[in-house]
Amino acid sequence: MGIIGTGYAARSRAEALRKDGQVEIVAVVGRSPERSATFAAEFGAVAYFDWSSLFREQRLDLVFVSTINRDHGAIARAALEAGIHTVVEYPLALSLAEARSLVQLAAERRLLLHVEHIELLSGIHLLLRRELEGLGKLFAVRYITLTATHPAPDRWTYWPELFGFPLMGAVSRIHRLVDLLGKVERVSCQLRYDGPDLPQRYSSCYCTAQLSFANGLLAVLTYGKGDSLWCSQRLLEFHGQRGGLLINGEEAMLLRAGSAHPLETGSRHGLFEQDTRMVLDHLRQGRALYINTENMLHALAVAEAAERSAQTQQVVHVQDEIPT
Repeated sequence: MGIIGTGYAARSRAEALRKDGQVEIVAVVGRSPERSATFAAEFGAVAYFDWSSLFREQRLDLVFVSTINRDHGAIARAALEAGIHTVVEYPLALSLAEARSLVQLAAERRLLLHVEHIELLSGIHLLLRRELEGLGKLFAVRYITLTATHPAPDRWTYWPELFGFPLMGAVSRIHRLVDLLGKVERVSCQLRYDGPDLPQRYSSCYCTAQLSFANGLLAVLTYGKGDSLWCSQRLLEFHGQRGGLLINGEEAMLLRAGSAHPLETGSRHGLFEQDTRMVLDHLRQGRALYINTENMLHALAVAEAAERSAQTQQVVHVQDEIPT
């Protein structure tokens, strides 16, 4: 195994692989030589500072890509062309065309290309799948993720070139809604950046999109972070003819006329380990994974449509297919 990245996701992968006991982490690649050396030494691996060197010098069965979003597509392509099964943290790429090309390449080479979306494994998502039908015909959905930070951290996630358009870098929100509600037909989106270092780096962003689903449902999706925000919020609301669901942080409530019933959401702990274990079980025993590739690509198409809408201030129709 190889791991590209030294952050939280990469460490979660490494710890899960070490628990497995039947795999060997042979190489770690990071952007910081010091962090890479420390990380590699902890897991008995060799530290590299260039992922292309890793693919030339090591014969890997599987690589986990847990680095900056901008590089996901290029690294995944190089790994697949080297004959390596590949796991990528979302997003697979910062463009739909590149993502589709990678899916096609993996199919041609008969290699695994798995894009992590651990939110779909969470207790909250399983609760939503279980309870939504009881709400009857859905009327409206609201999904808000705001993170207030003072001061804004000096991290790559605040650089548009590295993170991507906010709803592309945070495409898991779209993927969750697509998994639950089906395909999106039209998007209207607005985006605002703030900060003294624009356009290279922002200290705050606020992005809100109105998603029109094929089934007629309307959803409002909001994502923001930084030091111009003063209230962190994680809120997900579903309003239906027979009731509603409110997810506020890690708390869930089923709403009926005149009553509110708390629901158990479970813990988010261990989701990266669960995803890693499922990947290994898939490669060893052929067990199914949880990601629907079509939905993953559709979520990227919605994010790309949102970016075009923010640029043009027009309603944009979602195009799943790449023009030839």
